[in-house]
Amino acid sequence: MQTTSTSATFYAARPRALQRRGFTLVELLVVIAIIALLASLLLPVLAHSKTKAESLTCSNNIRQLMLAWELYAQDNNDLLVNNHGVPETLARRQTWANNVQDWENSDDNTNLVYLTHSKLGPYANHSARIYKCPADREPAPNGPHIRSMSMNAMVGNPGVLTNQFNPLYRQFFKSAQVPNPSGIFVFLDEQADTLNDGFFVNRLELETWGNLPGSYHDGAVNLSFADGHLESHRWVVPSTIVPVQRARRQPFLANPSTDFDWLKARTSVKK
Repeated sequence: MQTTSTSATFYAARPRALQRRGFTLVELLVVIAIIALLASLLLPVLAHSKTKAESLTCSNNIRQLMLAWELYAQDNNDLLVNNHGVPETLARRQTWANNVQDWENSDDNTNLVYLTHSKLGPYANHSARIYKCPADREPAPNGPHIRSMSMNAMVGNPGVLTNQFNPLYRQFFKSAQVPNPSGIFVFLDEQADTLNDGFFVNRLELETWGNLPGSYHDGAVNLSFADGHLESHRWVVPSTIVPVQRARRQPFLANPSTDFDWLKARTSVKK
């Protein structure tokens, strides 16, 4: 009597489709193509989510700076914190952000003590993190820059620079002097090539950009206003959204610019 092993009989009885092992080359290529298609669809979504998260973090940092700004005024008879330019910042270190950033090997680029011991430092729990937009990844030669934020030059005491750039416009030394708090900006993230001191200044009468606002958030900037609210504004003029060159950018005419006019209207009012 002829006998057959149990395993051989079982294997012979299985359908041919079940006897195949692994994938053919065509099947592998199909799987790879599907994965590539899914990746191409998902990557933009993930990138957008990351950009949105960075913008929210940036807004939260500005919100905390605004809280420190408001607390400082409450403790100082409504006087707004100093907002000094380069010479006075370097000489005195008595302003809201005590560092002057550049593209050189400078201690001001990386030393967090300048921020934590600034005039706002005690009101911000000595946190240096809130001075930086996470989307600003531009490094100095000696390490990452520690600050992305700047303050409206017409807000606070600019010291020796008072009335030098916009003498026809009002300088706000106290919060009570701001006629429309919801329409005057205080903090914003600034484009890295023009950021040095904490003094964000443009020649309003001459229609000239001196400092450029940031555009880190898909071409938008985050701003805070004197009444405490925050906004995100998207720029529409290509010359406002420029890549960082890692070199000091010189002032240039707006010629005229919808973006410049929008920010100008929220910087100050004529005397």
